[in-house]
Amino acid sequence: MSEPAVILVVDDVPQNVRLLQAVLEPRGYEVVPAGSGEEALARVAGADLVLLDVVMPGLDGYDVCRRLREDAATRFLPVVMLTASGEREKRRAIEAGADDFVTKPFDHDELLARVRSLLRIKRYHDTIERQAAELRRFLPPQVADLVAGDESFLESHRAEITMLVCELRDFTAFAESVEPEELMLVLRQYHAAVGEEVHRLEGTLERFAGGRVTVLFNDPVPCPDAPERAVRLGIAVRNRVWELAEGWSRQGYDLHPAVGIAQGHATLGRVGFEGRSDYAAIGSVTILAERLCEAAGPGQVLVSGRVHAATEALVIAQPLGELALRGLARPAQAFDVVGLETAPASA
Repeated sequence: MSEPAVILVVDDVPQNVRLLQAVLEPRGYEVVPAGSGEEALARVAGADLVLLDVVMPGLDGYDVCRRLREDAATRFLPVVMLTASGEREKRRAIEAGADDFVTKPFDHDELLARVRSLLRIKRYHDTIERQAAELRRFLPPQVADLVAGDESFLESHRAEITMLVCELRDFTAFAESVEPEELMLVLRQYHAAVGEEVHRLEGTLERFAGGRVTVLFNDPVPCPDAPERAVRLGIAVRNRVWELAEGWSRQGYDLHPAVGIAQGHATLGRVGFEGRSDYAAIGSVTILAERLCEAAGPGQVLVSGRVHAATEALVIAQPLGELALRGLARPAQAFDVVGLETAPASA
């Protein structure tokens, strides 16, 4: 059973608060009373809707409403102002940010209808926010906001992507040799550094899995310079993790980054089950990126032939010829990207 909606009732006259409680509580609403504007602001956390009297000592209803709209936590909280019949008061209520108003003395049925309507809107807004929060786990914030408005982006489809895989070399041996607290500290530092660069270059984070991070470009939102962004990310991540590795080495941890990048077609979409899902890519391009990462030595960024062809003017790279990679039927052309011809432009 869903929790009852919480309504903050703000009025300095106790009889008015009791009247509203008598109307709302039998309909299943939980009423939180407040006798002043200051008390209302102190008790607003957790409210789903505010019924707000205009005339109060200290902070009046207009001031309270304006403060609610200035606070990011309550910016979209529905506010119904209880006003006298004057058009001027109604206009001031709207200007202060109220979503609706009810004229006193109010009609019970009208009040309940307006409350139900605004709570439906609130539930819809909360659903969108939850979806956006879930999407931000693997998408840049600006992309998550776009996808939240149209979930069709996440349905199974086929697209050409550039995939980057980064992992900490010798991570398994490290994880077996240290205490869990030390392991979690290293992972937090590693994930934070990589996550900052992924968001800066607007990559789609497919997954964090221990020492391995998988990022893709050109999906779910098209990205015409996907290979370039992936290579810039590979260099940036390598440099950031090298800096962390210097500190780790002083603690006796021998961890170094290795990166593989490939380009090709994949099937993409949401995978999982009700209540738990991820956004994933499936196809030979993901395997190639993983195998290039496995073949990379500490500090190396290995890219496929297609990625190198798309970024040749950007990178300083050494050809490695055709590498025999685990699980692939044919050798794959690879290049070792040493650096960039120019300083990375901001995303």
